[in-house]
Amino acid sequence: MDLAELTTLRLGGPAPAVIEAATEDVLVDAVRIADEGGDPPLLVAGGSNLVVADEGVERTVIRVLTQGVVVDLDSCSGAMVTIQAGETWDAIVARAVDEEWTGVEALSGIPGSVGATPIQNVGAYGQEVAQTIASVRVFDRYDREIRTMAAADCGFTYRSSRFKAEPNRFVVLTVTFQLPLGDLGAPIAYAELARTLGVEIGERAPAARVREAVLDLRRGKGMVLDADDHDTWSVGSFFTNPILPAEEAESLPVDAPRFVQPDGSVKTSAAWLIEKAGFTRGHGSGRVSLSTKHTLALTNRGGATTAELLALAREVRDGVRSAFGITLVPEPVLVGCEL
Repeated sequence: MDLAELTTLRLGGPAPAVIEAATEDVLVDAVRIADEGGDPPLLVAGGSNLVVADEGVERTVIRVLTQGVVVDLDSCSGAMVTIQAGETWDAIVARAVDEEWTGVEALSGIPGSVGATPIQNVGAYGQEVAQTIASVRVFDRYDREIRTMAAADCGFTYRSSRFKAEPNRFVVLTVTFQLPLGDLGAPIAYAELARTLGVEIGERAPAARVREAVLDLRRGKGMVLDADDHDTWSVGSFFTNPILPAEEAESLPVDAPRFVQPDGSVKTSAAWLIEKAGFTRGHGSGRVSLSTKHTLALTNRGGATTAELLALAREVRDGVRSAFGITLVPEPVLVGCEL
């Protein structure tokens, strides 16, 4: 099977074997056996954060297809929701809004699986999963045991975690979220979303309204999967927003976005840097381009190759570095290739 069939970019060459793990036992056993045989596997779920080489991989691919949701409701602590890694993330967000579990509504429309969310510390529109994750249950490939890690032990930072920092160690099995109960979403923390909803930063709005507003915003940027829209043949945002030391941020142009972080560092906008470096929406040639809706997405226009996509990524990265002295860092996992 070509991994192009399993990724949202629709790129990637063949794998020698693909195992479909529909239960936790099958998943753990498949990983353990592969590891013991000297064949460290590649785990794939939604495939929304993978860039796979045209040559494919020489590793067994294990598809994480586990399903199941267990809910424990309490009027004080809220909903403790334990979800199998293979569940589709946006389906869980939709259910949370329907069931009046709050705190993830601004994460609507993000593709991929539940198990991937703690690895990337998935975030958007002022929310990130670290704010609501209570614990993550994993298979520790080093110690050959299943363990439960409290959120405080997961090393969550901006678009990262201990799981991302140690990519060959942990297999996420389930994620437990603690979600407050109510029909109002969490306080709005993102200016664009606040404007769309007609509220002030820090105010709350019905979670259902927040979800619809976020979906509309994401569709306008080509960030909601649609097989007929090549702007969604991507991994979403290809580069993370740079976080700079305060003294380095001082050298940014005066009109550059600045978001001061709790530690005094400054986050700026990768999309702004890309655009100001001269790369407009739709920039590219033929089979790959920046999205026509959002400059942070690199897209497959049909029939592309991973090599072509990475060439475009290098052009953008090098252009931003030449213009601003900032090296953009890719957000997706690169498999068998490098930037």
